[in-house]
Amino acid sequence: MLDWEHIFATRSSRMKASEIRELLKLLEQPDIISFAGGIPDPALFPAQEFQAAYAEIFSSSQVNAALQYSVSEGYKPLRDWIVADVAKIGIECSADNVFITSGSQQALDYLGKLFLSPNDTALVTWPTYLGALSAFNAYEPNYDQLSLNGNRTPEGYRDTAAKAGGQVKFAYLSADFSNPTGETIGQEGREKLLALADEMDIAILEDAAYQHLRFNGQAISPILALDIARKGGIENTRTIYSGSFSKTLAPGLRVGFVIAAMPVIRKLVLMKQAADLHSSTINQIAIEHVASRGFDAQVAKIKKVYSGRRDAMLAALEKYMPKNTSWTKPEGGMFVWVTLPEGMDGAELLAKSLATERVAFVPGKAFYADGSNANSLRISFSCANDQMIDEGIKRLGRLISNSVAGDNETLPII
Repeated sequence: MLDWEHIFATRSSRMKASEIRELLKLLEQPDIISFAGGIPDPALFPAQEFQAAYAEIFSSSQVNAALQYSVSEGYKPLRDWIVADVAKIGIECSADNVFITSGSQQALDYLGKLFLSPNDTALVTWPTYLGALSAFNAYEPNYDQLSLNGNRTPEGYRDTAAKAGGQVKFAYLSADFSNPTGETIGQEGREKLLALADEMDIAILEDAAYQHLRFNGQAISPILALDIARKGGIENTRTIYSGSFSKTLAPGLRVGFVIAAMPVIRKLVLMKQAADLHSSTINQIAIEHVASRGFDAQVAKIKKVYSGRRDAMLAALEKYMPKNTSWTKPEGGMFVWVTLPEGMDGAELLAKSLATERVAFVPGKAFYADGSNANSLRISFSCANDQMIDEGIKRLGRLISNSVAGDNETLPII
């Protein structure tokens, strides 16, 4: 067999299988209670609305354009709809500032390609979205921990990046109900990030995949909106906002978007032309049909269901988890982050859980750029009903309690 390794580019060594993608295969096993996949509940997809949208496209003269090559920027009516939607949250822009991608994951890949040269540094939260690390890894960066509590200085970031052989290029974060922790960055933290980015002259990549999924609490302006307010217009901003219809309408259509100043958009368009020419035209048209006729109602429907499941999960955690375990209490999104007793390994716990309790989750260290903090895990409530949540957390709490007891039994008595 041919030895391919010496032919592959060096960057290929940094490409790893997604732990989450692998765990999703467990959903096919009926006896598994899965809190692993951060995916929307398919029962909540607006299937009838999409059926009507595609039927309308195929029964009109629009079908020719829908099946034809199209512009790389994206379907103009969809970009116009996005402009109107984000204006409600303070992002004032034009359709020229909106670029359609094949899901927000493609946006992360393009942005990594645009900014990162080998050995450059990306500032990321600790933990951060695993998919972002996977996208950036191909461009051979280093990572440093993004801190908004004042214990890191611009000079410190620069020195660390220089010692690693490059420059700091951007700070990446999900500010609202982040994947994996479910936590939200407050306005003070967002303002500090803007000040840091201005001082360091770097970009901010704002991942807003869960922007619409706030269940309670006071809404906070997106970082891009704050940047626009500071700078007097989007063309003067350094924040690049990426969004998606995957969590609100349907992920299978693979429609996401980027909002940014025109110099960034122009570069992304060139990348699109070189990569896949344009995102699926017919899917963009269908998304625009459904969004323009019922987006707010769809969001209200899923928020009602997901908020109930969030409440059920928090109640179950309170009921069944041992006292030396802690967890986040998100105001929206799809995730809860659990911190296990010190010394416990989430990956080892998962192996035990699948073998004995038949409960799946994602070990936490996968979300750390340095593979640290093994005593953590991510659980998602989006695809589990109240009964599954109660039973699954009960089993998981029992397993953690038994593991702690087992560890204690091996300790010498002093």
